[in-house]
Amino acid sequence: MSKTNKKAASQARRAKIEEMRKVERARERRNRIITITLSTLIVGGLIGWGGYAINSANEKEEQQAAAAKKPVRGEKTWDAKKLGRNHVKTAVEYLMNPPVGGDHNKAWMTCDGTVYNKPIANENAVHSLEHGAVWVTYNDKATDADIRTLSDKVSKTPYTLMSPDTSQSGTITLSAWGTQLSVDKASDPRVEQFLTKYVQGAQTPELGATCSGGLTA
Repeated sequence: MSKTNKKAASQARRAKIEEMRKVERARERRNRIITITLSTLIVGGLIGWGGYAINSANEKEEQQAAAAKKPVRGEKTWDAKKLGRNHVKTAVEYLMNPPVGGDHNKAWMTCDGTVYNKPIANENAVHSLEHGAVWVTYNDKATDADIRTLSDKVSKTPYTLMSPDTSQSGTITLSAWGTQLSVDKASDPRVEQFLTKYVQGAQTPELGATCSGGLTA
């Protein structure tokens, strides 16, 4: 091969290599642009979702705060100042059934979403109310479906407990310290309203006291 031909071949190789480098640089630029664009979109989406989630959480808190201020239709209340809070070892004769406060046993019933299948002692349940729990009770008029619905709701709600009480007049009764509501069906929207308002609500004498570690039977 002549020198002229060698030179031409060398120039052609260099041109081809340069062209390949240009193509590679162009591809790298496109990849960077795509990466930056996707990153921007992802970050923007996350920011937007974060803002939505925060707004949703704030709205939920506002709704719960509003619900906590509204009276529950049909609820009965007693003067909390007149309800005794002494620890006693004997049975207590309460003014209402189920009781919503008064002197009670020093041991509380475990009330961290606990469902009891048998009646429990009033004196221990009242202590749970003092800790901010809502006590759900039902008599023989409650249907199996209602009992299942209430059990499911209670088991998912800390600071609640549930037990049968054949001596009560209402089919389903929800009791908190100083207040009580009776309904006929578990589907009554006031059940959720009562729980929202009174689980660890403003009526709680010992706010923040534990519902764990109490009696379980």
